[in-house]
Amino acid sequence: MNERVSPAFPPPQWSARIERATRYAAIKSWFEGMAYLLPSLLLFGVFLFYPLGRTVYLSVFHTDYQGRPTEFAGLAHFAALLQDPSFWHSLKATVLFAVFTVPTTVIISFSLALLVHEKRKGIGIFRTIFASTMAMSVGVASVIWMFMYNPAIGVINRLLSAIGGTPVSWLLDPDTALYAVAVTTIWMNIGFTFLLLLAGLENIDPSLYESARVMGMSYWRQLWTVTVPLVSPTLFFVTTVSLIQALQTFGQIDFLTKGGPVEATNVFVYAIYREAFVNYQFGPASAQALLLFLIIALVTFLQFRFAERKVHYQ
Repeated sequence: MNERVSPAFPPPQWSARIERATRYAAIKSWFEGMAYLLPSLLLFGVFLFYPLGRTVYLSVFHTDYQGRPTEFAGLAHFAALLQDPSFWHSLKATVLFAVFTVPTTVIISFSLALLVHEKRKGIGIFRTIFASTMAMSVGVASVIWMFMYNPAIGVINRLLSAIGGTPVSWLLDPDTALYAVAVTTIWMNIGFTFLLLLAGLENIDPSLYESARVMGMSYWRQLWTVTVPLVSPTLFFVTTVSLIQALQTFGQIDFLTKGGPVEATNVFVYAIYREAFVNYQFGPASAQALLLFLIIALVTFLQFRFAERKVHYQ
């Protein structure tokens, strides 16, 4: 008895057509995606990838005063940097600056955000005041604090004299210059950090606080068990961004101290600027810039590797 064999489905010629159509659709989809990405890729290529590649290239060459490579140097620039006391001094100044500014900025901004998060009459005025520093450029903020720090006519020394204190040369004393610039930076960054943390607080469900009050929790207990865990993603973000900004500080240093006195405020980025555009040593400056890039990448990796464990995503 002959068994009836059903034909294969789909037929072989159909399978080939389907495969070609699928391949064509995938290629078309890839080109469409690349067309959408092309503007971003061009911008990244011109302003990010090319400068990074050029920095790596120049870091292994000696250059002339116009930045043109003249002789291959290998890793000589990196070896010279690691033996240069100025490099370690600028690294120390940068670390001290970041340690002082980042936690202080986050703590003050979070405290102000908690203060204005309360639903009180007229609280919007204080929200505007606390966020107002965000609208100021680095140059304007630096000029304001330059006058405030002035040893003769500055308002800070006048207040010190009024309470019987001794006037201080804030920006001219190596012991106080770095901290004076740090205070300026904290004041400048509070507005941006405050707005982000306030937005994080506004996103917390009010019913969670109602449940906490029903359970008899005090304000401080609610703060540590409800508020801080739920706003931890925003805290993690502002801490990471503030740390990267602190490691890249330049503008206020250039306006207020020019890296002085006695290199007390010669932070990493300003040292790179001075090496490249004052001393015209583009090879060593590129090596410093590459080291700064690696340091920031390492710090960011460590934050995501360890600090993010404490973040509670809703």
